[in-house]
Amino acid sequence: MSTFVLRKRKLAGAILILFTLIVLTFILGSAVGHASLSWGRMLPAIMGDGTMKEHIILYNIRFPRMLITLLAGMALALSGAIMQAVTRNDLAEPGLVGINAGAGAAIALYYLFAPVGEGYAIIFPLVAFIGGLMTAATIYLFSYQRKVGFNPLNLVLTGVGFSMALSGLMIVLISSADREKVQFISKWLAGNIWGTDWPYILALLPWLIICIPFVFYKMRTLNVLSLDEAVSVGVGVSLQKERLQLIIAAVALASAAVSVTGGISFIGLMAPHIAKSLVGPRSQAFMPVSILLGGWLLLIADFIGRNVAYPEGLSAGIVVALIGAPYFVYLLHRSMK
Repeated sequence: MSTFVLRKRKLAGAILILFTLIVLTFILGSAVGHASLSWGRMLPAIMGDGTMKEHIILYNIRFPRMLITLLAGMALALSGAIMQAVTRNDLAEPGLVGINAGAGAAIALYYLFAPVGEGYAIIFPLVAFIGGLMTAATIYLFSYQRKVGFNPLNLVLTGVGFSMALSGLMIVLISSADREKVQFISKWLAGNIWGTDWPYILALLPWLIICIPFVFYKMRTLNVLSLDEAVSVGVGVSLQKERLQLIIAAVALASAAVSVTGGISFIGLMAPHIAKSLVGPRSQAFMPVSILLGGWLLLIADFIGRNVAYPEGLSAGIVVALIGAPYFVYLLHRSMK
């Protein structure tokens, strides 16, 4: 049997397993919670034959929360995969290099000082994108050296510094705000899934519909960009142009996701690495797996957080960080060998 056929089977198997895990987690998350639903009532309630209480639990509370969590995890994972390929740095991730913090600072400024009306569910992703893009541009400039060019290691180090600085800025901003706004931003910093209504899904979905096909169209370019710069230039790739386009896509995906889920890190770090270990380093293989894996990781993290610490629960960001931080240390240690 040829290597190509084996790769195709491995990819199909990974996608099938992850899709099954997502469906099972959806079913489990629909039934289990503070207001549990019996398994026998699940199908009638989903088909519209349930009681008013069952309809509210499923369609007003759990389904929109799980969908927004799934979509956000997919966006964060794809954003991390793009950044790792473009920067040729396995430690690059939107939460670690400051993009999430930049998006969060923009949201905090808008929420504190701009009039927040009924349409803020749609405005928040745009505000987050502007903040994330400005942060990414600044980090890119600081990590660029005239003689050496773009330095991937400098990008990560500069991004970590900006992330800490912007997180500090948000704390300063909320120190003089009223209690309601302080609670909102504090939950955002902790990675609490807050956009749990259908309008937030409609606000997030267009960003994925635009960015995912664009990234899939650029798969071959991503494969080339992950190679040495001399090789990329040798095959006719315009490095600066392609990097700029793909980084903008990564910023858009991460900013839109964190605008409704809060400051969640490590999804974009873990999902691409695990995907590469499952199906290999080719973008055409590991990126689709990364998308599904990122969605499932955030979905299961939110499920665990909601049901472990009763009654308030743990934020999904904290649950992800408990897993992602040791994984980051492991990757950092491995990269230093």
